[in-house]
Amino acid sequence: MTQRPFDFIGHAFDTRWQHVDAGAQHGDLQLEGDVVVIGTGAGGGTAAYCLARAGLDVILLEEGPLRTARDFKLQERSAYPELYQEAAVRKTADKAIAILQGRAVGGSMLVNWTTSLRTPEPTLDHWHQRHGWSMADAAAMAPWFADAEARHGVMPWPTPPNPNNAILGRGLAALGGQGKVVPRNVSGCWNLGACGLGCPTNAKQSALVALLPTVLDRGGRLLSRVRVDRLRIVGGRVEGVEAQAIGPSGHADVGRRISVRARHVVLAAGAIGSPAILLRSGAPDPHDRLGRQTCLHPVVMSAATMPERVSGHAGAPQTVYSDDYLWPTDGGAGFKLEVSPVYPMIAALVLRGHGAAHAAAMAELDHAQITLALLRDGFHPESVGGRVRLDRYGHPQLDYPLTPYLFDGMRRAYLTMAELQFAAGAKSVLPIHDDAAPYRSWAEARQAIAALPMQALRAKVVSAHVMGGCALSPEARNGVANLQGRHHQLDKLSIIDGSIFPTSIGANPQLSIYAFAARLAEGLASELRGG
Repeated sequence: MTQRPFDFIGHAFDTRWQHVDAGAQHGDLQLEGDVVVIGTGAGGGTAAYCLARAGLDVILLEEGPLRTARDFKLQERSAYPELYQEAAVRKTADKAIAILQGRAVGGSMLVNWTTSLRTPEPTLDHWHQRHGWSMADAAAMAPWFADAEARHGVMPWPTPPNPNNAILGRGLAALGGQGKVVPRNVSGCWNLGACGLGCPTNAKQSALVALLPTVLDRGGRLLSRVRVDRLRIVGGRVEGVEAQAIGPSGHADVGRRISVRARHVVLAAGAIGSPAILLRSGAPDPHDRLGRQTCLHPVVMSAATMPERVSGHAGAPQTVYSDDYLWPTDGGAGFKLEVSPVYPMIAALVLRGHGAAHAAAMAELDHAQITLALLRDGFHPESVGGRVRLDRYGHPQLDYPLTPYLFDGMRRAYLTMAELQFAAGAKSVLPIHDDAAPYRSWAEARQAIAALPMQALRAKVVSAHVMGGCALSPEARNGVANLQGRHHQLDKLSIIDGSIFPTSIGANPQLSIYAFAARLAEGLASELRGG
């Protein structure tokens, strides 16, 4: 099931739906409702959808602006500052990992590449056995996954892959493997390839398209450009939210306050934002779990120069993937293989070299094929994730150690990607690492990659998947909230977003968030309705 096509900017929105751009308002705002939901991405959007359908008065708060199909011009220079956290240059505290997260109504799902995969069964088993997640059962979760897939139009992509993806499939086949078809959350997709810049046709069935219209149709209120400073905590219970408006500069500097009172607060600001709000609020943390177990899928990349034109910017970004290397039998850091669309501005940032060397690499961009490896995090004693802290201004920072275990997995990934790319016919392969060079054969690449120094800031690492920081656990000593999503120490507060996971997922996280968020939110809706 997918929502009807719509445009937030049209006449229907102006007359029927309640939206306030807090940054453009004069004076303070005071609101009251049944539930205030902080965040409008996969977690917050799903929670608001379930609660509004249950007849509850929902108020949605979003840090970013409201941008819709009419605003998406497929231009990197405008998309990154408008739609991403810190203009797409957010990094870990040591600057070793670039983190891509959305910051607009619809959250990161507004700008992701639409890959929609269920939580792998080995991950569910690990959560059940090691973290006490009794609901992490493939059979029990199957209806929740199926419901989310129907709501968001998730189906295997039926169109032949673009060359960027086809090359990955060709390399896998040459080495005896087989690429799998990516399920995507799209309806009527035009196959443009600019998913990371906002979908100009409303084909992407993100929270913006598939969830928020229902919330607004049922009287929900949406406030954009609102930075939540803290939760209002009185006597061990959360009674509301204190926030401030964000001006055109992107900072909360306009001097206007927003105060919201509610029967219940749902925290869904993401795996960096949710811990940060709790830290700014002085939330109790007797077991020192808040902000911990913040996991990424650390990503390393390999760029191949192909004899044929690839045009990696065109066509559906991800339609082929492989899990052949995700669960190695020797206990090493496993990784999922996918491809990256080749957008010029991002490519200019990650390609090595300066001056003439960099210009020469950019001149070959239309022949570039980029494979990426997403490492699993949180399943090994030497891979326990990072920790969200606050800087002196109250802004979140993620301390994330790159351990020898993870570096070993990265080296394996570089080797695997290079072998696959040469098997697919690459003229040269360049691991995205400061000390690497374009290699002309698999033998040369194998020898050189084995000698690369695996160190932070030399191996180029990125991640678009942040999980954990407010992990659910049946025991307060092991998590921030219980298995129903309720905060262990604070009454009237639920956490429903990607921060609840105890490890990384081993798959692109949006479908996992949709499914688990719906399960938690339906339980909350039943409780707030009185049965």
